Amino acid sequence: MDDLSLLIDMHKHQKRQGPGGEPETQKAMDLANLQNTVPLRIADIGCGTGASTLQLAQSLDAEITAVDFLPEFIEMLQENAEAAGVSDKIKPLACSMEELPFDENEFDVLWSEGAIYNMGFEKGVREWRRFLKPGGILVVSEITWLTNSRSPELQQHWDGQYPEMAMASEKISVLESNGYMPIGYFVLPEHCWLENYYQPLQDGFPDFLARNDNSASATSLVEAEKEEIALYEAQKSCYGYGMYVARKSA
Repeated sequence: MDDLSLLIDMHKHQKRQGPGGEPETQKAMDLANLQNTVPLRIADIGCGTGASTLQLAQSLDAEITAVDFLPEFIEMLQENAEAAGVSDKIKPLACSMEELPFDENEFDVLWSEGAIYNMGFEKGVREWRRFLKPGGILVVSEITWLTNSRSPELQQHWDGQYPEMAMASEKISVLESNGYMPIGYFVLPEHCWLENYYQPLQDGFPDFLARNDNSASATSLVEAEKEEIALYEAQKSCYGYGMYVARKSA
């Protein structure tokens, strides 16, 4: 398997492909004042295997377009939606978040948990804005510095991984500069990382290695994931995911 195929194989069996949680998704819905009394058109961009997509479908009167560039994740999402009895509310779409085939003013809500970094926060909120109806809602989670005090080693690591990483005040300023009115912001708690994402991922390492005959590439990927987990455990006070809720301005 090549590196991308190994990454897919490791993550497609997981409920989540990044930090998150059901109470946190509900909190974001509450901040956005999304209610099941009004029909909504929602795009869940970078949906993975559908953890947030399913929750949105179960909670709201919504037609949801679930977007991910990996067909393997979309296939798992479809299976999960069938099992949850909400497949009739979800339209799966395998495509790049940078080449979305949507019309202007098409959606009431754009939702993206743990994915916008793939194209960059500023580029994402700027280019996606045209797909929102006037007054429409944007909900995104984004890797965010939680403190200005951090080690040079940690700064160097994230400068290499994601140079756009910044404090919440800078992210909110980006939203305001790109035609949004911020509504709310909160930080995902540690359990969204450790219990909901990293622990299930670690539990799957033995099966992942067995499926791939303990190859050097598979072993290297597991070691890289372990290093990422260790980094978060050691310095989780310095960074996390921020959930940003904003409204499209006139």
